[in-house]
Amino acid sequence: VQLQASGGGLAQAGGSLRLSCAVSAYGNLNAIGWFRQALGKEREWVGTWSNGRPNIADTVKGRFAISRDNAENTVFLEMNALQPEDTAVYYCAGRQGITWAFWGQGTQVTVSS
Repeated sequence: VQLQASGGGLAQAGGSLRLSCAVSAYGNLNAIGWFRQALGKEREWVGTWSNGRPNIADTVKGRFAISRDNAENTVFLEMNALQPEDTAVYYCAGRQGITWAFWGQGTQVTVSS
């Protein structure tokens, strides 16, 4: 299983970006998750696509959304109303059982004020 995150870049505060996570094969994955890690901070869970529905962290709920394109084996993270504190490296990961076993390489998101 391989995951590749893409779509990061520079955005202004209040702007939007859409990140993509291409999954080579779902196999026995039961969820695709999005995480982020800002410089000097712990990795933070952003949201998950599992059982055909999204689950979004309270810290970004109402601004971020997760969806999946089944035909393309891609999971998206739509980020709106971006704030400078959303600046981080964003990762997607695949879960087997209760373990996030597979990770993509990360994509940088930088939000300027």
